[in-house]
Amino acid sequence: MSRQAAVTPENAPTVQQLLAFYLEAGVDCALAEEPIDRLSDSELISAASRPAQPPTARPAGAIPVARTEAGPGTEAAILSAREAARTTPTLDALRALLENFDGCALKATATRLVFADGNPQARIMFVGEAPGREEDLEGLPFVGRSGKLLDRMIAAIGLDRTSAYIANVIPWRPPGNRTPTPQETQICLPFIQRQIELVNPDVLVTLGNPSTQILLETREGIMKTRGRWFDYNTGTRVIRAIATFHPAYLLRSPGYKRMAWQDLRAIAKALEQPAS
Repeated sequence: MSRQAAVTPENAPTVQQLLAFYLEAGVDCALAEEPIDRLSDSELISAASRPAQPPTARPAGAIPVARTEAGPGTEAAILSAREAARTTPTLDALRALLENFDGCALKATATRLVFADGNPQARIMFVGEAPGREEDLEGLPFVGRSGKLLDRMIAAIGLDRTSAYIANVIPWRPPGNRTPTPQETQICLPFIQRQIELVNPDVLVTLGNPSTQILLETREGIMKTRGRWFDYNTGTRVIRAIATFHPAYLLRSPGYKRMAWQDLRAIAKALEQPAS
């Protein structure tokens, strides 16, 4: 059995190699100006001196909910986003609004806004969660490995980016591809809701669990929601919506591609119906 060689000064990776590894892993920003030794004596003493907090009692059968309390600044940003999105008349105006919107901290760490791609007159709209590294660099959604798979998925039912519209709930890449916080999602939610309303597709497809739960207002997981039809109400019209797996998940779990193909067939069948 082979044994991994020990790291010695002679074979230790260089700074350039470490930086390349971090970049490839998605670590592209620092969380603080100075490094923090979280194993130092002061940190251990501080943690040990804090009294243990008793667990909060929860009624039997209750489902734990993520904490989404927002401070005054976040509440103001959410209200500002709602009002601004509500009064935006066109997609171009919505894009310009996001370019100048400073209520979400993700904008400061992202390279550029990732607004949308495809045909805004399309009958079908796909919505994922947030941009990744490639999308952040190009300013377009789904252009990395998962984007190439999405292209193949929609091509299988006779579509491409000239006959579909693609966006994300979050238009800026979270640092290191981390999960957006509930506060960040709530700030960005009015913008994607207005974007859907302005595109006004006949079919809305949510890609993956986060976009499905936030847009279709469900707490069920993607395994239970995929392939099911929902009503998405824009306030002026009810749109048929369906959830399916995110292409990135299919890359990690190719065994679920068969189920995704079933979802795509259902989508193709829905598009065969006359536009409402």
